[in-house]
Amino acid sequence: MARSAKVRGEAAQLRRDFSWVAALGVVLVLAGLVGLVYTGVATLTSMLLFGWLLLIGGGVGLLHAVQARGSNFFWLGVVVAALNIAAGVVVILRPQAAAEALTMFAALLFLTGGVFRLVGSLVVRGPQFGWTLVQGAFGLLLGILVLVSWPSDSQYVIGTFFSLALLFDGLGLIATGFGGRKIVGMVSDRLAH
Repeated sequence: MARSAKVRGEAAQLRRDFSWVAALGVVLVLAGLVGLVYTGVATLTSMLLFGWLLLIGGGVGLLHAVQARGSNFFWLGVVVAALNIAAGVVVILRPQAAAEALTMFAALLFLTGGVFRLVGSLVVRGPQFGWTLVQGAFGLLLGILVLVSWPSDSQYVIGTFFSLALLFDGLGLIATGFGGRKIVGMVSDRLAH
């Protein structure tokens, strides 16, 4: 009897925890949808967030390097921290230019990834040949589309990618939350009997 009550109590706590995971997923989905409507604002927000993360990471790295000043990696830590701080300052002061640079970088990644997937799928012809071919073609097409509209659409591209990432991460958390609640219910019912 005591074991059954303990199992029910722990199961109820796990269900609440999974509910919080699902709630966070809903927040991320809403943020992603808002970002897709206001992609320019999402781009600016993501660039400023990225700049501040670089700046804070550089500051923490510099403090860590100072604490390890007797080691062989002191100067490497100082240089990496200084580069992070400098990049953070540039991104914060010039978010539009940073968005243009990151958009170009993303386009080149899509292009090269698409070409490698296309060529790899044609050369290897493995069991996932069709999917790899489609992925490669999609990456190549996406890279070309981003490059054709660069730099004018740079203010929208990063925000769109950022918002889509929030949206899909949120959907994943919602699925995890509801699935976790269901599994906890099934397991706790079996253990309680």
